[in-house]
Amino acid sequence: MKQSITNTTKIFLAAMAAILAAELLSLDNSISAGIVAILTILPTKKETIRTAVSRFLAFVIALLLAAVSFHLFGFGLTGFLIYLAPFIFVCQIMGWASAMAMDSVIISHFLIFGSMTPEHLGNEILIFVIGVGIGIAANLSLRKNEADMKRYRDEADEQIRSILRRMSERLPLEDKRDYNGDCFQHLDRAIFLAEEMARTNYANQFRKGDTFDLRYIDMRRRQRHVLMEMYKLIRRIHSNPPTLQRIADFLKQIADEYDARNDVRKLLADFAAMWQEMKETPLPVTREEFEDRARLFALMQDIEEFLQIKAEFYQEAVEHK
Repeated sequence: MKQSITNTTKIFLAAMAAILAAELLSLDNSISAGIVAILTILPTKKETIRTAVSRFLAFVIALLLAAVSFHLFGFGLTGFLIYLAPFIFVCQIMGWASAMAMDSVIISHFLIFGSMTPEHLGNEILIFVIGVGIGIAANLSLRKNEADMKRYRDEADEQIRSILRRMSERLPLEDKRDYNGDCFQHLDRAIFLAEEMARTNYANQFRKGDTFDLRYIDMRRRQRHVLMEMYKLIRRIHSNPPTLQRIADFLKQIADEYDARNDVRKLLADFAAMWQEMKETPLPVTREEFEDRARLFALMQDIEEFLQIKAEFYQEAVEHK
């Protein structure tokens, strides 16, 4: 709600400023300057600049096509439609779809003037420049949203902690019929929201962007895939091998120590020690124990991969500083 009110205020003020500027210059069709400003303001700085450039190029072509069409077919419906067909074609080819309506509205003003004199051309060019310029200026205030980014990032981390705790609790149980993957839906939503915010923040940087949040979310997404494989393995373990509780306790340890600033060195060292302990345990006796021991072995590999993903990210983060 707060963001919506802020955006509404910004767009309204930009439109009003564009109209007033056009009025001060005694331009005809001054309302159009406000419309151009509204259409120029997009969610991010980069998107706003990129679209403004494409609309300017389209506007130049629109003026050339309109000059030819109106000269040959007059300043009426026929002349406008003959201008419109090739202009739409060019915009489609060049990927300037967003420019078609805005530029054509400005071109339609020449039908009212009944001519394309230098004075009228100057009027419409100023309408375009004022609207686009004020629209761009309105978006220069956009900054990286640190607070919301941290909130979304923390939410994703909390969901992963919750999944690890559930794994720790469910692993020792023989009956896992009530153990479902609903928790992954909450994690997917948290990662999606965090990634959307990270992309928006990145697009609001003109200079070399800070990619930390994008890389962080990518790291958590990769870990999410590993967690899903761990979940599938745990669902299939129904006996209670001697090493099972040790792994369950380690999963809880990961959850307890799970933090954005954790370089996981200690966790990897503890994992190596646990791995050595497992190698020294007696061989399984029954076929069921043998199969579950094999699944635990695969689970251990996934746990190591889960930790290594974070270790690699942490090392890259240090190198990026």
